[in-house]
Amino acid sequence: MVTEIKIADTAALPEAARQLIGLMGDRTVLTFEGEMGAGKTTFINALCRELGVESDLTGSPSFAIANEYRSDTTAELIYHFDLYRLESLEEALDLGFEDYLDCGALCLIEWPGLVDDLLPDDTIRCRITVADDGSRTLTADVPE
Repeated sequence: MVTEIKIADTAALPEAARQLIGLMGDRTVLTFEGEMGAGKTTFINALCRELGVESDLTGSPSFAIANEYRSDTTAELIYHFDLYRLESLEEALDLGFEDYLDCGALCLIEWPGLVDDLLPDDTIRCRITVADDGSRTLTADVPE
């Protein structure tokens, strides 16, 4: 099932995040693609806030590759990956990427191209596109 979520501006991010949460069900792996500056990290920050991450600072894990957050409401772990700097699948495996996918925690992955073959079949694949007016559309491909 493919769903489009319109994001007019940053004020619309919380509602857009809630809409995506409503599509997740039991799925724990979500990927985010889009051009540089499309708003992947910004959307993930809003998603984490809606999932109850208040005390942890969320931001791009570009240099760390992975950030770990904990929901203040459910105490569940959330992993945020930015794989832009990885040059090979071997690097992801060396980081223990498969262990993260198997741990049951929510995994939010920016730039998932290199690890695509490792992702579970029920991965929700999101793409953010930017319109001429600066609004965004998040297209979520949710496996049935």
